[in-house]
Amino acid sequence: MLDRLESLEARYDKLNELLSDPEVINDTKKLRDYSKEQSDLQDIITAYREYKDVTSQLDDAKVMLEDDLDAEMHDMVKLEISELQEQKEELEERLKVLLLPKDPNDDKNVIMEIRGAAGGDEAALFAGDLFRMYSRFAETNGWKIDIMDSNSTGVGGYKEIVFMINGQGAYSKLKFENGAHRVQRVPETESGGRIHTSTATVVVMPEAEEVEVDVHEKDIRVDTFTSSGPGGQSVNTTMSAVRLTHLPTGIVVSIQDEKSQIKNKEKAMKVLRARIYDKFQQEAQAEYDQTRKSAVGSGDRSERIRTYNFPQNRVTDHRIGLTIQKLDQILEGKVDEVIDALLIEEQTKKMEQIGE
Repeated sequence: MLDRLESLEARYDKLNELLSDPEVINDTKKLRDYSKEQSDLQDIITAYREYKDVTSQLDDAKVMLEDDLDAEMHDMVKLEISELQEQKEELEERLKVLLLPKDPNDDKNVIMEIRGAAGGDEAALFAGDLFRMYSRFAETNGWKIDIMDSNSTGVGGYKEIVFMINGQGAYSKLKFENGAHRVQRVPETESGGRIHTSTATVVVMPEAEEVEVDVHEKDIRVDTFTSSGPGGQSVNTTMSAVRLTHLPTGIVVSIQDEKSQIKNKEKAMKVLRARIYDKFQQEAQAEYDQTRKSAVGSGDRSERIRTYNFPQNRVTDHRIGLTIQKLDQILEGKVDEVIDALLIEEQTKKMEQIGE
């Protein structure tokens, strides 16, 4: 581990030199690539230098303990050694986590798709609740939301809503939200007070750059049509809505959120690239899972991952057996406790795999 850390520190120092080189400063691509690489190394180098400093202090304290000290000084040095040893062990554990293989998509923006599934209007209302939950979580993290397309029910819910979350590390925190979310509550329309169970599905995809997904114009069929609102009625008379069909994969994307056909096509292309990239990722993951159990969050998307029980103010994540009696807070966007637990589980699994 220490050899690898030394190598990374040497690379970090080299990057500092390169970023001061006029030739690099004048080359936009190199400047961007080197800056990102340096930024990615920042946390681990900071922790490693702190580790080296604590280790040096610990060695000095141990040497001091061998000197002829009075009883009071001897006890002080022993206490210092104990505290430094604890710091050293904590930093070692942190460095192990920082050295774990990083998901190359972690820093990306995400495209999320939420759909009401089983449960009719109640499922659509729950889809709306989930959208608001993720919106508030995004606001807390300083991320921005851009609605790509939506199909509202007219009763405050969504049959489907597609949106992008722009922000550093958005995918790293939201990638575990893939799957079926179940809600248990008494609908407002239920006069008998019976608890109903409904579901909404969530798909999270990293935004794909053009260089990552090679989509040829000849492989895309473009159809335009008039946009429609709840119930299917036409809401404008121009052919502004766009449907893109990717012929090799059969993936279809329809966007009608904007009044401009050009803007709708731009949004549709972003969603299309993300879906194609996601399809290839899912296929690669399925192949990987044939030989090894996957980490948290990359399983079957039809799988029920979480239950939101209103009568008991309870949220349960079934993948890690976590139950929290804070449903009201979680729906207000305070999802960190659940996400942090999923991150820890993923890190633990990765460390177990490395140890095998």
